Amino acid sequence: MVLEGSSADAVSSQTLDLRRTCAKASQIFSSPGEGFILNKDAVKYGELIVLGYNGSLANGDKGRRRSRLALSRRPKANGVKPDVIHHISTPLVSKARVEALSNKGQHSISYTLSRSHSVIVEYTHDNETDMFQIGRSTESMIDFVVTDTAPGGTGNSDGQSAQSTISRYACRVICERGPPYTARIYAAGFDASRNIFLGERAAKWRTPDGLMDGLTTNGVLVMHPTGGFSEDSLPGVWREISVCGNVYALRESRSAQQRGKLVCSRVENESNVLQDGSLIDLCGATLLWRTTEGLQRTPTLKQLETLRQEINAARPQCPVGFNTLVFPSLAQREVVEKKQPWAYVNCGHVHGYHNWGFRKEKGEHERECPMCRRVGPYVPLWLGCEAGLYLDAGQPSHAFCPCGHVCSERTVKYWSQIPLPHGTHAFHAACPFCGTWLTGEQGQIKLIFQGPVD
Repeated sequence: MVLEGSSADAVSSQTLDLRRTCAKASQIFSSPGEGFILNKDAVKYGELIVLGYNGSLANGDKGRRRSRLALSRRPKANGVKPDVIHHISTPLVSKARVEALSNKGQHSISYTLSRSHSVIVEYTHDNETDMFQIGRSTESMIDFVVTDTAPGGTGNSDGQSAQSTISRYACRVICERGPPYTARIYAAGFDASRNIFLGERAAKWRTPDGLMDGLTTNGVLVMHPTGGFSEDSLPGVWREISVCGNVYALRESRSAQQRGKLVCSRVENESNVLQDGSLIDLCGATLLWRTTEGLQRTPTLKQLETLRQEINAARPQCPVGFNTLVFPSLAQREVVEKKQPWAYVNCGHVHGYHNWGFRKEKGEHERECPMCRRVGPYVPLWLGCEAGLYLDAGQPSHAFCPCGHVCSERTVKYWSQIPLPHGTHAFHAACPFCGTWLTGEQGQIKLIFQGPVD
């Protein structure tokens, strides 16, 4: 094995610029506005929320496997930054040999260019940043364990799926420990040997300045909304983030070996800096980033509970059976209560449950609304209780189609126009509370309630 240091075409111990950073454990807090307790010196960078779980995993949040994670400044910085680059030439470069060269106590990224050529970039400690790692692995270096999310929020929250498309070490978030506490996203995380290994088949290349960069197998996609996460927000453009944090256009397919075009970082929103409302897709699960400032504008669970009680206090009634309808508590899941409101999602008319109106010739679950005769799905209504997904604290007046999750008009209209990645090519709008693909002309409907007749 030869460490090339004198040849003109090889760089051996070249000090790299202070660029981005990388990976380890974290502190966990509760929902936004729910009174998480920090000491006076603690700093909360923001929260990551997994779309599709409506506030909690099916079997409950446990340790590092949960539906949301708050990233907070660590007692001691654990960030790393690029330091030295080595070119290794030998007739048989193997992963084992590359890892043997790399110091086990030091973070590094290994790029295998061919059977006889590898590049190792060593990283050194950075006392100005904190690193948080995200992935499917349950090993201790992963701070946020994320598994595949199925429509309806039925992802595998207890174990690992053999068919999972989420990487064991999917990505890392680097947060600056000082104001303005900027958070950046990078593809890939460091494994137990503190190494990121990009094999021969991984997409990788040499940058114009002589450094290395690459992409993970299924990629890490990011979308920054235009206008932030607010009432005036619009969907941004999905981009792919590289191992070094650069921004690229999407590949032809999710795992294609040819990278997309480099996107100019000088264009607004075209960077790996996370903004309030940024979406991170890991090819199997999508995460929402909320900044601390953004969460302060988000309704709390207490406010959502107040909205629920106000709806029930208005005593909405079934227009056919004239029985009073009651939205179940936010903690109520899956089990439909007797007085729960139901709606025809093609027209929005709200009823109590009834068993007439089936139109099996148009589909197994198609029902005819007795008010307007429109035919479509008839589903129970549930209030969305993941507060971090709300754009405002408006009245819960609209529902996603066809799942029936209810929230404010601005919230439902925003999410119904967000194309979320699915598979290797497709994009579909989905309910952020349960992950169900949206149907109908707009993916959402305004609810029509019948007031009390007395």
